[in-house]
Amino acid sequence: MTEAISPVGQTISHYSVIRKIGSGGMGVVYEAEDSRLGRRVALKFLPAEMAKDSQLLERFQREARAASALNHPNICTVHAIEQHERQHFIVMELLEGQTLAQRMNGQPMELEKLLPLAIQIADALESAHAKGIVHRDIKPANIFVSERGQVKILDFGLAKVEKLNLAADSTSISADDTMAETGALTSPGSAMGTIMYMSPEQARGGLVDARTDLFSLGTVIYQMASGSLPFSGDTSALVFDAILNREPLPVDTVNSGLPREFGRIIDKTLEKDRNLRCQSATELKTDLIRLKRDLESGKKAAAGMSDSKTGTVRSGSKSVAVLYFERHYYRAIEDPRVEYIFAAHGAGVSGQVGDAIADWATTKGGIRVDGNFAAGGKPAADHHATGGCQHGFSAVERALRPRDERCF
Repeated sequence: MTEAISPVGQTISHYSVIRKIGSGGMGVVYEAEDSRLGRRVALKFLPAEMAKDSQLLERFQREARAASALNHPNICTVHAIEQHERQHFIVMELLEGQTLAQRMNGQPMELEKLLPLAIQIADALESAHAKGIVHRDIKPANIFVSERGQVKILDFGLAKVEKLNLAADSTSISADDTMAETGALTSPGSAMGTIMYMSPEQARGGLVDARTDLFSLGTVIYQMASGSLPFSGDTSALVFDAILNREPLPVDTVNSGLPREFGRIIDKTLEKDRNLRCQSATELKTDLIRLKRDLESGKKAAAGMSDSKTGTVRSGSKSVAVLYFERHYYRAIEDPRVEYIFAAHGAGVSGQVGDAIADWATTKGGIRVDGNFAAGGKPAADHHATGGCQHGFSAVERALRPRDERCF
């Protein structure tokens, strides 16, 4: 549909077209009012000149069929595919927000914002792959983020459908998916997809499967985390060469603030040999969820130690008193906050032991590590040694003892 015959202000079937939302290679998207149901929707029109091409028309219809076979909160819903006076259009869920490409704006995202989005994308792909649908064009311009931070995967126009049980009431797809990403190189040949986000098998024009989408998603997450692409070049040929033959810089090297575990997860998605690559969206989602949990646990432990330094006591929280000593064990001061007591050699606790204490405290449900309990005017009450304790604990689990079992 061209601007000369814009439908804005017209009524097509029972849809009153309000305004243009965006456009791309496979159509133009408009906001419209559904007079029958009294709701706002998005209408994606296939331009008239494209409708004359049977292959393009089939791709347009395949987009609707593939997406409507899915029912997932992270895939934009397709309500219907319709034709009115030779005008072909898809009726979709109207989304408010922006594409991931717009949201990133060429800048790296904070990990605490990135991980929830990446997990949602992986969850949506898990659902699509379970239905035998490979998207084949995962890229920031095809990922929509609502104002509430909800992801919607867009544009199933290149989807490969291996096995599909169509259900009349099953729907899903995107609305603003057609907003093209500036500078993206799109190949119309047998290597289908957007070049910079292609997998090696796509670049070779080979067979694709679910792992193809995981490589593309790994590329997207790499860009989200670093602000740059793992495979880039001034021409299509250079990009293809990078994808096929060159290893990207580790993402945690490009952005030194990223944890190594995050880098390991992304490295696994960008394996050129798909037999060595992350094998399923479920695996990737689980890795990301685990990393998110571990990072949040670390922050909670750090916050607990910060509270102890300022003398703040959280209501209902438990504490671990870390007592420092040279040659003797000290009796802990009688304080109702302390549920567990840890005796440490030397001037303090650091390194692996300190990390282990923090991890242990987190797993016990909000236990706060108090590293200054026996310092700053609150020394141990009794400085005599006791023979009942084993000198020099070698394991944190042995060193952390409930109050009623301690031998101080």
